[in-house]
Amino acid sequence: MSFSNFNFKGFKALVRVDFNVPIKKGVITDDTRMTAALPTIKKILADGGSVVLMSHWGRPLKDIEKKPELTLADFSLKPVAAHLATLLGQEVIFADDCISEDAAQKAAALQPGQVLLLENLRYYKQEEKGDAEFAKKLASYGDVYVNDAFGTAHRAHASTAVIADNFAAGKKMFGLLMEGEVSAAEKVMHNSQKPFVAIIGGAKVSDKILIIENLLEKATDIIIGGGMAYTFFKAMGGQIGKSLCEDDRLQMASDLLEKAKAKGVCIHLPGDSIIADNFSNEANTSSALSNEIPEGWMGLDISGMAVDQFSKVVGAAKTILWNGPMGVFEMDKFQHGTKSIALAVAAATKNGAFSLVGGGDSVAAVNKFKLGDQVSYVSTGGGAMLEYFEGKSLPGIAAIKG
Repeated sequence: MSFSNFNFKGFKALVRVDFNVPIKKGVITDDTRMTAALPTIKKILADGGSVVLMSHWGRPLKDIEKKPELTLADFSLKPVAAHLATLLGQEVIFADDCISEDAAQKAAALQPGQVLLLENLRYYKQEEKGDAEFAKKLASYGDVYVNDAFGTAHRAHASTAVIADNFAAGKKMFGLLMEGEVSAAEKVMHNSQKPFVAIIGGAKVSDKILIIENLLEKATDIIIGGGMAYTFFKAMGGQIGKSLCEDDRLQMASDLLEKAKAKGVCIHLPGDSIIADNFSNEANTSSALSNEIPEGWMGLDISGMAVDQFSKVVGAAKTILWNGPMGVFEMDKFQHGTKSIALAVAAATKNGAFSLVGGGDSVAAVNKFKLGDQVSYVSTGGGAMLEYFEGKSLPGIAAIKG
């Protein structure tokens, strides 16, 4: 069932959201995930329905085990309820538990146009265990189930996957955020226009091995940047100084290059690097060919030749996937490469390419350089998006799609 075509008048919608937002001293420091869920909530209310929201926040049981001075109250969604009320411009009723009698009564008494937020689902270990009885109790609060939490779609938890078993096919659906995420991901992986350029960055080859292997079946070009590039250079016999390198993955890097060659996929490694004598914003810097980095120096960003090389490949693309930065962009001295690629992706998008930015650091980069509105889609789900591009089935999607 399509969310947009469903009329929620008279229905109580049980909506799984991802309100796992950063909170410091009771203040939300980044409400991106909350604002992303507003269109779904507002559509239900505008139709004349009511909304029961459920979310997790942090890892309360695990963290309390490590730090006994913490209590469940330190993981409460109360500040989220207060902030949501401001965002919606109306009262948000709060239940101080998610499966208590209080929660059941508040859900039962909910009138059209009203919003109820349940307390943190992870107060109960049954949530992460995917407990069927826990899911059934939550399901009893709504007539319709809406999953709008793409960030947790890779978890087979009670509220993200198991709960869907309690609703008929026409009464379970993705919310607008989830619809957008799934549609963008499927467009890239299953309906991509060629050339399809995947930009893969980050520190370790081991973190990205599965995504690269899966992309060898889909992409025409794969750009590799960030710390992981130096493992490839060392595998090819290059000198990388004290750059980041996974020595136990050298054979894997060689094998990936061979596989790409056999499949006709072009792997692009950075021709040159900005190098530093220390991992610090105050370090001395220079430039070197990426396979000729002197002893005692490390590559921390791509340099001019690589920027031109990569920008040219991106500029010719019709489909772009970007996952991972080109260098240590958090430090001003080493942000130029990542910023240049972000600008190249924005320019290609303007020229008609479809671009999807997914994965925490890439998202942080496009936001830092204020280019989020100049790419086709910015994903809210780091781990979920990564697993999707690794070719894995996501329980939260499978539960709705069947």
